[in-house]
Amino acid sequence: MHSIPPQPSMAAARAEAEQVMFGADIGILIVNCSLFNPTPSLSAMIVNKYKLRGNIRSFNLGGMGCSAGVIAVDLAKDLLQIHRNTYAVVVSTENITQNWYFGNKKSMLIPNCLFRVGCSALLLSNKLADRRRAKYRLVHVVRTHRGADDKAFRCVYQEQDDAGKTGVSLSKDPYIPDFKLAFDHFCIHAGGRAVIDELEKNLQLRPDSIWYELAYIEAKGRVRKGNRVWQIAFGSGFKCNSAVWQALRNIKPSPNGPWEDCIDKYPVEILT
Repeated sequence: MHSIPPQPSMAAARAEAEQVMFGADIGILIVNCSLFNPTPSLSAMIVNKYKLRGNIRSFNLGGMGCSAGVIAVDLAKDLLQIHRNTYAVVVSTENITQNWYFGNKKSMLIPNCLFRVGCSALLLSNKLADRRRAKYRLVHVVRTHRGADDKAFRCVYQEQDDAGKTGVSLSKDPYIPDFKLAFDHFCIHAGGRAVIDELEKNLQLRPDSIWYELAYIEAKGRVRKGNRVWQIAFGSGFKCNSAVWQALRNIKPSPNGPWEDCIDKYPVEILT
């Protein structure tokens, strides 16, 4: 109708419908789960559940450890640079139903204590109009892979113990990069006490500044416009993946967030 003269043809009407319906659809879907990789894939399950369009670009990342969430974000970023005017959904989860360890080897019992059921989803867009309502802008992603070193390669290793029972073995000495950058907020992968203690020492952080959930920082009302948030995660291989987000506005606590009923109880007082 913006043409002069107007051209209300059937083809124009179809083009308009496609613009509003398809434009609001998901163009890229990336799912990461390290231990559970069924056929059809987890990404296929989501496509089937929500009846996503047939030409969606879907990917399923498996066996990449706890840092695969940042890997998935990096993949989404690269795809969004190629496919313009698109939405990308990243789904990060882990599944231990078929990966519970029933043996007695200490290093393989640790995952039974650490791993739980959980899932998170992230919506990314390269549409200029979405900048008004987006919470964060992805500034930078850095990925480091130390798999060439045998010691690093076996730091998180799925294997069988002497009794033939399968599990995931966690080493106490993962590679810790030397980080010297300053950020407003830290979201650190809590892959065990040793990892947290080493990062606290390496980054010269106070004990009360170690907290890894971005939702917690938001629930406390600490994220202000322009703040930089650093996410760092470690995974099997050995991989260290890091993402930097910049807040596009002051982030107000969500009334339906995961910390809604207990945020006032934190931080817990640390006795030294």
